[in-house]
Amino acid sequence: MRILFLTTSHNSLSRRAYDELVQIGHEVLVNLALGENQMIMAVEKHQPDLIVAPMLKKEIPEVVWRNNACIIIHPGIKGDRGPSSLDWAILNGVEEWGVTLLQANEEMDAGDIWAACNFKMRDKSKSQLYRHEVTEAAIKALLLTVERFEKGDFVPEPLDYSRKDVKGIMHTPMKQFHRAIDWSESTELVARKIRSGDSQPGVLDVIDGKEYYLYGVHEEDRLKGKPGEIIAWRNGAICRATGDGAVWITHLKRKGPWNFKLPATMELIEILNEIPESPLAFNKRYDGQTYREIWYKEKNKIGYLHFHFYNGAMSTEQCNRLRQTYLYALKRDTKVIVLMGGSDFWSNGIHLNTIEASEIPADESWNNINAINDLIREIITTSTHLVISAIQGNAGAGGVILALAADFVYARKGVMFHPHYKGMGLYGSEYWTYLLPKRVGNKNAFELTEKCISLGTNTAKQIGLIDDVFEKCAPEFCQTIATLAENLAKCNDFQQLLKNKNQKRINDERIKPLQQYRSEELAKMWDNFYSPKSFYHEARRQFVYKICPECSEVKVNNFPNDFCYITNN
Repeated sequence: MRILFLTTSHNSLSRRAYDELVQIGHEVLVNLALGENQMIMAVEKHQPDLIVAPMLKKEIPEVVWRNNACIIIHPGIKGDRGPSSLDWAILNGVEEWGVTLLQANEEMDAGDIWAACNFKMRDKSKSQLYRHEVTEAAIKALLLTVERFEKGDFVPEPLDYSRKDVKGIMHTPMKQFHRAIDWSESTELVARKIRSGDSQPGVLDVIDGKEYYLYGVHEEDRLKGKPGEIIAWRNGAICRATGDGAVWITHLKRKGPWNFKLPATMELIEILNEIPESPLAFNKRYDGQTYREIWYKEKNKIGYLHFHFYNGAMSTEQCNRLRQTYLYALKRDTKVIVLMGGSDFWSNGIHLNTIEASEIPADESWNNINAINDLIREIITTSTHLVISAIQGNAGAGGVILALAADFVYARKGVMFHPHYKGMGLYGSEYWTYLLPKRVGNKNAFELTEKCISLGTNTAKQIGLIDDVFEKCAPEFCQTIATLAENLAKCNDFQQLLKNKNQKRINDERIKPLQQYRSEELAKMWDNFYSPKSFYHEARRQFVYKICPECSEVKVNNFPNDFCYITNN
């Protein structure tokens, strides 16, 4: 079928939905819903068999939904109506939520139901739930809906509040006063309020007489203080006391136009001298609730390196800290190191927001790319261990290449890869000209980077970008990775595998030194950062300030029919 997406943005859900539908043979077109006339013109132009709205903030015009089957993906249980569905579910502390696919009609979210799928809620932010539970439920319901629509004999279920399984209600839009924080409230409630607005719009609050939106909350159960008082800081985050404990807040955004999210300590640099630092070593065992970005653990002679960065962005300072932690891991009496990344994102490469906020963005861009290059070089040249990348969340740009620096690359089913830089006006570095062709071949590497192709896990495995794909559920995925790592460390061929790896690195170095790859890449990046003709600075500005595109059509490139599938041995 020809399926047209009408969506406010081509976000993580719409990209995943696109990938899943294309995988089973459908033609999918993506159109940003910028206005009523534009939506009407898109439908007239493409003549779709089915219209799907993965994430739509505008109403579909009546002339469209009356003459076409239009399916709305609504992030709520049956009967839930109105905006802020997930916000309310988090704030109200519900134990179960869901996704409903319904047909557009004259009443918002009141159309006939094609499919619904529920899930258990976790104590995570709105954006984390959206990228994981909501997306998985939406994909399951979408594939069922498309199958039912294609067969042509399914009758969608009218919304009927007398049914026992219809438990939702009509919601009003959530406003700031709904989630306003009274700092004498419990840690649990404060955290819920912040999570309900993360990543957008945030929770508005006052710090040192100035208004900020709060993001990235983590509970703290040891530090205490006067409610509302900032009692500590650590790795970019501030710790603020509640009625019965405290919370860490990783990011702030000043209220007002032309502001954007930054690490909390960057926004509050003027008052940091009055606040004590509360460091927590990456290798210190800590059983309570707290905040840490990077930590290292060992179990059964396997080293696990976790790095959980907000939105997957890695600043110069974060790259340097991660590199130092990796160097520590290399000195440990282990055989295998597992790069775990974070449970939400693996990595998205350099930190565009901290670059934008710097005094000279070109210089900070240069520092950031060199810092991530230094980290990746340490992984590539590791001679004492075998290294596994365990990709639990989506990865983009240099974050994909970071994963490829390991000897084995495994991903959780459903992860999306965006191994390209061109849309940001960058050539790219991170030794991608060595690591990407080594995995997928020169032809495929060119297709991925030049055409800005995104991949699901099935295609990523088929072309050799990753070695294997495992369970959707994060705990099961992590257990599978642990078993693989332990079996690898205990296998009789371990020393031979290590020897082969090191010999391959020696051979590769003779053919072309790593430094040459880096120098060639950085020569291009220097032009991207410092040339007056460079598009990068404008592209970064549009990304950071979330400037809406003027063009409604999204060109999504697929692999050509002669795309080369490779098997890595």
